[in-house]
Amino acid sequence: MITGDLRSKVDKIWEIFWTGGITNPLSVIEQFTYLLFIKGLDDKQLDEERSAEFLGIEIDKIFNETQENLRWHKFKQLNAPEMYEVVSKQVFPFIKTMHSDKESAFTKYMDDAIFMIPTPQMLEKIVTNIEQLPLSQGDTKGDLYEYLLSKVATAGTNGQFRTPRHIIKMMVELMKPTPTDIIVDPAAGSAGFLVEAGEYLKRNNEDLFAIKELKDHYNNDMFYGNDMDRTMLRIGAMNMMLHGVERPNIEYRDSLSETNKDTEKYTLVLANPPFKGSLDYESVSADLLKITKTKKTELLFLALFLRTLKKGGRC
Repeated sequence: MITGDLRSKVDKIWEIFWTGGITNPLSVIEQFTYLLFIKGLDDKQLDEERSAEFLGIEIDKIFNETQENLRWHKFKQLNAPEMYEVVSKQVFPFIKTMHSDKESAFTKYMDDAIFMIPTPQMLEKIVTNIEQLPLSQGDTKGDLYEYLLSKVATAGTNGQFRTPRHIIKMMVELMKPTPTDIIVDPAAGSAGFLVEAGEYLKRNNEDLFAIKELKDHYNNDMFYGNDMDRTMLRIGAMNMMLHGVERPNIEYRDSLSETNKDTEKYTLVLANPPFKGSLDYESVSADLLKITKTKKTELLFLALFLRTLKKGGRC
């Protein structure tokens, strides 16, 4: 939970965005997250550099020698116009292409990302205030992200909304994910169910990262999510990465259409699909209509769960 002092610091940053003209909550979260992500990259490299120096080993660097000026601890010391120049013209393009050799969910949806902070003074204020957040303490980053997402009360035409965190937590605890599960949310949104499943696994399995096969599975092949909103896909991918999942499989697709061929692939479905949509028969996968000839999304999603779960799977 994010409380008192931290909450007011986050609200202050939110206010800077708001008064600076960025008033769409999803846009605020996106821009805020890009900066958290940029800071996180530098923090990660600083940690690795300290360890490498202590152990006398080489490390794979995120920023190489020619990119030192792109690092948070360097550009935060610049004056406002110089900082704006570096972040908008160099750092932002860098994070958009940083995994282009490895097709990660993050870079897949970064190609149409836009740096929206309009002025050097506004950027400087936001960077100064982010610098005061205690991001290295426990799961502050995850809690902070949840708090930001709670500000999105957008109920879309297809019944999109955020499932409250305590409901997600209860559902995950009832389902008891295991380290070998393959988990999907076919209406993933900001990836809240996948994040909570990951956190549950960390809390309940001490050897999760000690056994190489389990660690690799957790980082690469455990979590799957689909959504049709590219902004939510970006936010979901960043949410997963901020919670320590290196390569979440977050895809842009309509889970109920013919493009989704998943059959007997997952062992656990965690989802709160849209419950007020109604679709045309033409846009729905034929094999789902064989199970239930309906236009109601809640019934079609249940048919989808049955098709995509392995024998003995649960949802």
